[in-house]
Amino acid sequence: MSDSRLLVAVSSPWASQKVAAAIVDLARRLDSEILVVHVARPQDEDEDESTAKKRGEQTLKLLIDTLREAQIKTEAVMLFSDDVAKAIVNTAKARKCTMIVLGLTKKSTWQRLIAGNMPESILRQSELPVLICPANWSGRV
Repeated sequence: MSDSRLLVAVSSPWASQKVAAAIVDLARRLDSEILVVHVARPQDEDEDESTAKKRGEQTLKLLIDTLREAQIKTEAVMLFSDDVAKAIVNTAKARKCTMIVLGLTKKSTWQRLIAGNMPESILRQSELPVLICPANWSGRV
């Protein structure tokens, strides 16, 4: 069993596809297990929880399938919370992760001010290292 366990937080199917190759590469180089986490919540007032759950399942499946095909030991967890950052940090701690990995969305500074800055909140709350991948990044870690 590896001493390294990465919590990879993904927010959308697009994010899962975008980070898949980099996460496979990182997991191999660190000889790490991966815990893929998605926090399901309605994106607007017209969306119900079942739609959010379906989107979450699709988001998790895309990354999980890629990791398992690469023979990376992987587990998936779907969380339901209004406080995304707290849910991610608490899960990382409870599951004995050694690092949190997440990607930035293409939100502007203004949108982050209005909607809240989840990556910053994770950085402030976490006692673990946090690796943040920019939205326009692609390549190796």
